[in-house]
Amino acid sequence: MKIPLKPPKLDDLVAKIAGKNPQRIVQVLSLGVRPDPKGRYYHWDKLRHLTPPEDLTIEEWWVAIKIARRALYRPVPHTDVRGEPFQYTQPDSVQRLLHQITRDASGAIQSPEAVTNPNTKDTYLVNSLIEEAITSSQLEGASTTRKVAKEMIRQNREPKDNSEKMIINNYHAMQFVSQVKKERLTSSMILELHRLLTQGTLENPKAIGKLRTTDDIYVGDERDATTLHIPPKASELKRRMENICEFANDSQSASFVHPVVKAILLHFMLAYDHPFEDGNGRTARALFYWCMLNQGYWLIEFISISRILKLAPAEYSRSYLYTETDDNDVTYFITHQLEVIIRAIGDLHVYLEKKAKEIRTVENVLRKSPKIRNLLNYRQVALLNRALKKPHSIFYVESHRSSHNVTYQTARTDLLSLEKLGLLEKSKIGKAFAYTVPDDLRKRLENLDS
Repeated sequence: MKIPLKPPKLDDLVAKIAGKNPQRIVQVLSLGVRPDPKGRYYHWDKLRHLTPPEDLTIEEWWVAIKIARRALYRPVPHTDVRGEPFQYTQPDSVQRLLHQITRDASGAIQSPEAVTNPNTKDTYLVNSLIEEAITSSQLEGASTTRKVAKEMIRQNREPKDNSEKMIINNYHAMQFVSQVKKERLTSSMILELHRLLTQGTLENPKAIGKLRTTDDIYVGDERDATTLHIPPKASELKRRMENICEFANDSQSASFVHPVVKAILLHFMLAYDHPFEDGNGRTARALFYWCMLNQGYWLIEFISISRILKLAPAEYSRSYLYTETDDNDVTYFITHQLEVIIRAIGDLHVYLEKKAKEIRTVENVLRKSPKIRNLLNYRQVALLNRALKKPHSIFYVESHRSSHNVTYQTARTDLLSLEKLGLLEKSKIGKAFAYTVPDDLRKRLENLDS
């Protein structure tokens, strides 16, 4: 991966411009250039290829932007490997993104009925946890297909290889995050999160749930052997971990940090420190989920940020590099993550609408059968919908149970009732009973009243 071009030093540019015309700096600043021109937080590596406003050179434009940003810089209570603090800004473009997320992810306005309805909430939550578990693991190299991974989780079968172990571990870690979302963050909690994520997948089993003890760690692009990041020394990690927890738990600071920004900063801080031999990205993303849930952004549990990140992994890496190459300005990473969250929330709404249409399709068929329409619950309707879409599907009690987060007996009763109605056929595959879809399912549904 190509390292972004480091911006020229601001003081050098100012001296260069003033050397030609002492009044020019005043003229440039009087133009009121925004820190985020055109609503975008450009890095020098990108900006230098754009056309500047009239009467400005590229260098003058960059000077005006940087000075506008410096006026907004807020410190992050964490430092880089040189001991220099990180910082960030909240220009109008960031404020707009934060407002949209606060509106859509805290549930104050326009919360999707499907995820607030207690009858259907668990079904959508399980689907989301599975999606995040799969894509977060795939970002770190897991090669298992989504179809196989979903079947493994739903059927609660043992993973067959390292990739499947990564995915099931991630699923368990996301469940753990949900369980501890109201607790204060501690170093031991982060270590437990790492243990859950990496159990049985690391080359060095002793590194599971433990801070790394050496500085022999490579963070780079394996395709061209480019070193992208040099993390802090192992001897500093315990102190830095405690600092992360202190920042996460601090709600009394005189300097207000927006809750979503805090979650993103925690993601950045842990990933920057790279405190583990492996599994740092997965742990950092899980920590982001914990922080969002801890601060009341309940809808975040139903989205998958890793699915969006997987679509453009280079942009994810580049947002870190932009920060490291430009005055430790974490705004680049914050902006990228805010856009990812918004896309993920948008995808959730599209997904919910799609599922609602599918359920209505089945309900339209069932409406012709008043004899049974009041006998089927929402889980059975969802199952029949899938059966109509995928006629060769096979259902098990365990997969139905995990899909809807219900007890084994409830899941078994659901399937037995459908079998009794002639809508599923029961057989034995191995040691487990399987429920298969009859070829004429639609016809059977239509004829139930006859």
